[in-house]
Amino acid sequence: MIRFFDKANYDFLSVRNYAYAATALVALVGLVDLVVRGIEYSIEFTGGALIQIHATDPGITIGGIRAALAAKGIRGIELSTFGTESDFVLRAPITAGVAGGGVEETRRAVDSTLAGAFGAGSYRTDQGQAISPKVGGELRRKALIAVLLSFAATAIYLTFRFEWRFGIAATLATAHDIILTIAFISLMRIEISLLAIAAVLTIVGYSLNDTIIVFDRVRENLRKYKRAQIYDILNRSVNEVLPRAVLTHGTTVAATMALLIFGGAVIRDFAWIMTFGVVTGTFSSVYIASPVLLAIEHKWPGEDVHGTRAVAPAGHRAPQAG
Repeated sequence: MIRFFDKANYDFLSVRNYAYAATALVALVGLVDLVVRGIEYSIEFTGGALIQIHATDPGITIGGIRAALAAKGIRGIELSTFGTESDFVLRAPITAGVAGGGVEETRRAVDSTLAGAFGAGSYRTDQGQAISPKVGGELRRKALIAVLLSFAATAIYLTFRFEWRFGIAATLATAHDIILTIAFISLMRIEISLLAIAAVLTIVGYSLNDTIIVFDRVRENLRKYKRAQIYDILNRSVNEVLPRAVLTHGTTVAATMALLIFGGAVIRDFAWIMTFGVVTGTFSSVYIASPVLLAIEHKWPGEDVHGTRAVAPAGHRAPQAG
């Protein structure tokens, strides 16, 4: 079996302050950008019209359709292919510039624009569907509830599986991942859609799973090295799971990058968010969850069979490899 970093012995916790600074900077830039620009919701949340277009002329492309609509003042639309390169889905929000904003009004505007740009017989518009703003508001509310429930479930699960110190550390690490992902979404100008929400919730599960693996090893090492300091236990545990992390996270990133490159416009935003989520989830397990647990142990040391767990003194550094 291939095992990278099999003999790793790095002092990850010694650079935790630099990690805090880096992650705070990314979060600050992204959240300021989000406050300045506001949240960009997709049609599922704002309401609008969804129309399918089938092109009989192979010269009709997404770029051509978008340019033709923009020239007529129809903006803010989402265009993607499905099935074949000749089938398109057009999502037009109520604010797209179509008088009335309903399905029929949007369909007539699209028909008129495409007929003028490509010819009346070069395409056909198929079924249409309306999404009301009320439905969009309900979806926003339920999406927020889903994210908050995931946090609550995380804290409860980890408290029972480990202890409350581990639960708080893992929950804060997961919150860190969500905040950084939201900052990334804002900086990348990705719209908040149901697919984006699904990616965020997937990241919650992925990050939690990664943190649990590290904390499982921490718990094992606390029993195995009963007189060791928690600082050394945390560093040892992260180093021991490093070979597995490199292989599993590497293959996951390879899969999300393949989706990003070859998946097309429909799945691209999801692939971007997932790729970033894998990276930030790995980062948080090492540089957020473990240091936060260390800080909690400094303040409220846990107890094992020999009494209070030994906490590393200030400035302690674990021995380096070599």
